[in-house]
Order: sequence, then structure tokens, then C-alpha cells
Amino acid sequence: MTLLDTDVLIADAQESTGLTDFGDDTLPARVALVVDRLNSAGLDDAGSRAAAHTINGLLSSRLRFMADRARLPLAAERISDPLFATGEPRSGTTLLHALLAEDEDSRALRFWEVMYPSPPPGPAADDDPRRAQADADWRKILDRIPPWIVSHPYNDLLGEGLPECERTWAFDFRATNPSAWWRVPMTIQNFPQDPHAQYALHRMMLQHIQYARSPKRWVLKGFHGRRLQALFDTYPDARIVWVHRDPVQVLASQVVAFGQINESLAGTLDWAQYAKATIEGSRANFHAYLTDPLVDDPRIHHVRYRDFVADPVATIGGFYDFAGVPFTANTEKTMCDYLVTNRSDRYGKFSYSTDVLPVPVQQLHDEFATYRERFGIDIETRR
Repeated sequence: MTLLDTDVLIADAQESTGLTDFGDDTLPARVALVVDRLNSAGLDDAGSRAAAHTINGLLSSRLRFMADRARLPLAAERISDPLFATGEPRSGTTLLHALLAEDEDSRALRFWEVMYPSPPPGPAADDDPRRAQADADWRKILDRIPPWIVSHPYNDLLGEGLPECERTWAFDFRATNPSAWWRVPMTIQNFPQDPHAQYALHRMMLQHIQYARSPKRWVLKGFHGRRLQALFDTYPDARIVWVHRDPVQVLASQVVAFGQINESLAGTLDWAQYAKATIEGSRANFHAYLTDPLVDDPRIHHVRYRDFVADPVATIGGFYDFAGVPFTANTEKTMCDYLVTNRSDRYGKFSYSTDVLPVPVQQLHDEFATYRERFGIDIETRR
């Protein structure tokens, strides 16, 4: 087994790019944390080589990203009045984001842009090789994680797909996003967070991608509920639409969907232990939302999952009214057309059961009663 070495990996990226500035003196310490985790994961030689390749790609991408920022006036790009979709994973936020992105007056991140951001993609032509490279990457990702296209059919857009905000800081080594770490036989890992630093990098990515393009309203999606202070400090004029769903269904869906991803990546998974860890992490979020005063910030528009599912376009129309954004007839038609041509079960129906939960369902219903009452959520029954 070949052990990975942080200093060697950093030196290799600097030598291969001819660049030295990562834009953050604390980055090597985070790389070291990731490397330590990898070296304790029992990777074979092929796994270690895949990890080294992934780390080199992320470090090299960051070096080029910072070099672009040093030579171009990217910091002058204004990011005004962005719209964010949020909610717990498996609460309909991806469909919400996809519909928001259908508005011709809005701009969403695309995977090929955040996977290969340098040079700034604004002037890129349709035949820019980064588009084809990201498409090829995504075909390999879906080959590696076959169930993902069922639980997340939006992946069929490949490189044109819509990444979550968290993907913008993949090269910050705070999380092993599946779309960045898919080559490595390991489960998804999270590392110590610094929300203000992460949103600063997020803003830099938006400036990078907006450069040399006509400004548009950004529509974005991520799991921002535990990072509201940093988000609003970075984007004080942001507006958020937050979807709330029955926590029991959220937890069960998360266990199955994310478990499938992790099992595909790592090759094997202790499902009982994984379900327990998933429950503990996600239930903490639901409880935290009840004590965070920023959850009641007037810049946040709360909606119920059942209302969104019943009429997604009308729900978005309500959010536009809340945010002071014109909801034109053309925008409404485009969103309605998207729903007709992009059925959620186009690659098969994603199935899950509350049987995967390591805690009795009624106990969870009782535990989350205050949350359901706070956001007007009914217990969701599935057929």
C-alpha cells in the first residue's frame, strides 16, 4: 500500500501548474486532515493512486483559480439579490432549483463550470473542451454509482447539471463531495467547517463564473439552514425559499439515497451503522432550526413540501412575489413545460421505507412534533 504524503501532493500540484498561491495559508492543514483519513482507510495501491489523482486535480484547480483572480478584475463583479433554495436533503429542493433555473432572467451554476472553472468560463464557446470533459466525468460517475440516476434523475444533464452550493468549495478540502471524489473507494467524509470562509469562496466562484457575462440574478441551491449567519453576512440582499418536509420521511429517504451512493463508492457499507449516523446528524439539524432566531429572518420564505409537490410552479410564483421578482407568463410556461418533459421517475421510481430507520417511527414522530407544528407540517403517509 502506498501512503499519501501531504507535502508531496502539494509540491506536485505546484510543480505541474507552475503556481504557488492557494489563496489560503490554512489549506495545507486541511489537506493533511484529508490525507490522514485516507491513509487510515485501508486503500490499496489503486485506491491511493486515485486519491492522489483527485487531490492533485483539486489543488491544481485551486491554484489556477487563484491565479485567475490575481490577473483579472474578478473581485469587481457584483453579486446582487441572489435567490437561494434550501431545505433538508430529500425535501424537493433539487426540483425547486431546476425550475428556478428555467427562468431566462436567472443564472445557475453548472457542473462543468465548477469542476473546471479556469479560465473563467464566461467567454467559453459551445465547443469548449471542458464541457465534454465534464460530460465524460459524469458518465463515469454514473457508471460508478448506478442508483444515483434513479434517486437523482437530474444527473442526466451531465456537465450541464446544477451543482449544490457546497460543490463550489470542493477544492477547499472541507467535504469530499461525490462528484469530486468519485474515483476514490471511500465513503463521503466531512471535515471541520468555517462557514464564513466557505461563503467567501462561494462568492468568489460566482464572480469567476459571472465574469465577462451580462449580469443576471443568481439562483442557487444548498443546505444552508445551519449556516444562515454566514450566508447573510456574505449576501445581505439574498432571499431564501426553504422547503419543510416531515422529518421521518426525510430521514428514511436520506438513509437509502445516500447509503446507495456511499456503498457504490466504498464497495461495502455497514447499513445499520450508516443509518444510525445519518439519523444522528440530520435530527440535530431539525432541532437546531427551532432555536436559531435567524430561521425567522424576514428574508426567508418558508413553504411546505406538500404544497410544493401539489403545485410547484404556483409555489415558486409565491416566492417570486415574496422576493419582489417579476413572475412573467413566459417564465411560468417554461417551468410548466419542464415538469411535463422531466418526470421524476424517468429512470425508475426511487423507493425507500421507514423500515431502514434505527429508531421507532412513532418515537421520531413524537420527537419532531414541535418542528411539525412550527412549520405546519402533517405526518406524511406513503402509499
